[in-house]
Amino acid sequence: MTNHGDTGSIVTHVLTSMKQTDQMSSIDRSSFEPAYVQLVNILHGQIASGLFRPGERLPSESQLCRRYQVSPMTVRRAINILLQQGLVSTTQGRGTFVKPVKLSTVMFGLDELRSLIDGNAQNKVKLLEVSIVKAGPDIASRLELSPGDRVILIRRLIHKEKEPILYHREYLVYDPTRPIVEAEMEVTALHGLFAGTGETSLKRGELAIDATVLGDEEAALLMAPPGLPSFRLEHLFYDFDNRPISWGFFLCRGDLMRFSATVGLSDKVRQKSRKPGGRP
Repeated sequence: MTNHGDTGSIVTHVLTSMKQTDQMSSIDRSSFEPAYVQLVNILHGQIASGLFRPGERLPSESQLCRRYQVSPMTVRRAINILLQQGLVSTTQGRGTFVKPVKLSTVMFGLDELRSLIDGNAQNKVKLLEVSIVKAGPDIASRLELSPGDRVILIRRLIHKEKEPILYHREYLVYDPTRPIVEAEMEVTALHGLFAGTGETSLKRGELAIDATVLGDEEAALLMAPPGLPSFRLEHLFYDFDNRPISWGFFLCRGDLMRFSATVGLSDKVRQKSRKPGGRP
């Protein structure tokens, strides 16, 4: 049985909230940005500012249409984007609700690692070794080879402001018909993997981060005491035939690398662009 008192209070809250934002946001008819994108930004900003809190219902489709003078299709497109972004959920017959923050959905990026590999003047990559070696049982297993097959070993040391901060060791399947060594030896090849402009023969990759300690060799290269806690980022890349072509890992001192993520919403909303004299 419907509690009319509760329903009335919800409607009153929604209408009050919309009145409070009447002077705060509107659809700019002269903007290059489509109306549905502007509406996404408006609702995103209202959720981020706490106007609509987790568990609370957003205004209905008809209310949003009247408030922002847009079509039902525009409202539906905006709500669908918020659904895809994981900000809201819909319940048949009840409406659209703000989703609570879930730690299980948090994703950590590799932006800090990418910044070390980025091609700026303060970061340098020192090539320690490029050689053709025989794959041991472990490397052969990872690259789906037979023990004793030839692979290319590349070792690099990455410096930031003259301080060694990252050690990279990589094994590539040896293919004399494919000049991968020249490409892989370049600094830009590493940067390209993070920027999405790298080796075009890669179909996919698998990454894993482990906590470890530095051995004697790695510690000497990174100018750190042996046994220092560190991060180990392992990577395995596949070609378009789903064959592994490269396996390796990055080692970074634990006191120099930090992984962070944002939980919930930022107050920053993308700015709208305007076109002078645009059609309403």
